[in-house]
Amino acid sequence: HVLEPISGYLFLAEKLYTDKNTIYADGWNFGPNDEDAKSVRWIVNNMLSIWGSNKKLCKQPGNHPHEASYLKLDISKAKKHLNWYPRLSLNEALNYIVDWHKSFLAGEDIKLKTLEQIEKYSTLISKN
Repeated sequence: HVLEPISGYLFLAEKLYTDKNTIYADGWNFGPNDEDAKSVRWIVNNMLSIWGSNKKLCKQPGNHPHEASYLKLDISKAKKHLNWYPRLSLNEALNYIVDWHKSFLAGEDIKLKTLEQIEKYSTLISKN
């Protein structure tokens, strides 16, 4: 979920501002924990389940460009040097995403929904 890397970049910005150590002026990855690295198929099927849809993922016939079978961000540096780690499990992140999109499609006040999710996420950060 987008709130995860945003929180990582805010942690990094704070370190860059308060601690002039050049270790922070580097590339950083902010992503899920290792146990939450799942295939696209798994994620799509779980999102469909959360949505409450009886639709299933099906591969379109024909030739498709090659894609890596497994991609994962290494967040160990962010954990070690920034004390940053993801607050949402994969299932929680998928619930946030589905909830937001359902609100959008229903014509609800999406700014209010976004602010509610930011507030909910912020409480996870403040607990730690």
